[in-house]
Amino acid sequence: MRVFKDKLAKRLMQALTLLSLLILALMGAGLYYKSSAIIRANSVWELLSTSEWSPLAGKFGFLTFILGSIYVTALAILIALPVSLLTALYLTEKAKSWVRRVVFPVLDILAGIPSVVYGVWGVLIIVPFIADVLGPHFVDYASGYSVLAGGVVLSVMIMPLLVSLFVEIFSTVPREFKEASFSLGATRWQTSRRVVVRKATPGIIAAVALAISKAFGETLAVLMVCGNMVRQPKSLFDSCYPLPALIANNYGEMLSLPMYESALMFAALVLFAIILIFNAVSRIVLQRVEKNFKL
Repeated sequence: MRVFKDKLAKRLMQALTLLSLLILALMGAGLYYKSSAIIRANSVWELLSTSEWSPLAGKFGFLTFILGSIYVTALAILIALPVSLLTALYLTEKAKSWVRRVVFPVLDILAGIPSVVYGVWGVLIIVPFIADVLGPHFVDYASGYSVLAGGVVLSVMIMPLLVSLFVEIFSTVPREFKEASFSLGATRWQTSRRVVVRKATPGIIAAVALAISKAFGETLAVLMVCGNMVRQPKSLFDSCYPLPALIANNYGEMLSLPMYESALMFAALVLFAIILIFNAVSRIVLQRVEKNFKL
């Protein structure tokens, strides 16, 4: 009977795994089917490498939107990663127990706040600060709705996720490693930097990959603070128009135009493909790091 149950559980887990892969494949196939009209009318390279966006004239260039998504996501990671890493190190290596009891529930609350709340916070606080305080020191005019506003809001959104993941990762580092480092005369900071972080490097890479995927697909908060102007940003204070915002802003509004629905579905397909490719590449890198990494 136990052998039968083991085999049944194995088959069930295999079936669920295949179902997950099938759902992913069906999503990709569905998006490709819905965007096939614009792919037949234009080359994929032309769609991805041009910036002209004029639906009334049948011009659909997605480069501006792709760059907007990349800029905002990259800025968010640049802001969130060092802050989250140092916060997690403090919580796991130095903080008192009562501090952890206070901070961990706060992180859970922050992670559960709807993105629209972060967007409203960005509109009320970050955008005016950039427009009235920070922007005038760097540019002649800044509306506040910019790449910088999107990056700041997005970084705050992903910080709770990164800190929580880093804390779990650092907690798995064996205590014997730290004690051995202390016995050799290393300071607490040296131990954290050269032992804890070094040992946890594969986990850090995986956590960052997860955060980038979440940030790249974020819609509502970014839509509210980026300005949504179809132009390539030349500085952090320029407006941008990320792919998720393009889809959310326009789907259902102008679908009577020829090719417009297909164009929006192609935008969704590009977003799907970018996240899929990034996760696949990060998984390959992670496997190589885990294989070759030595403490």
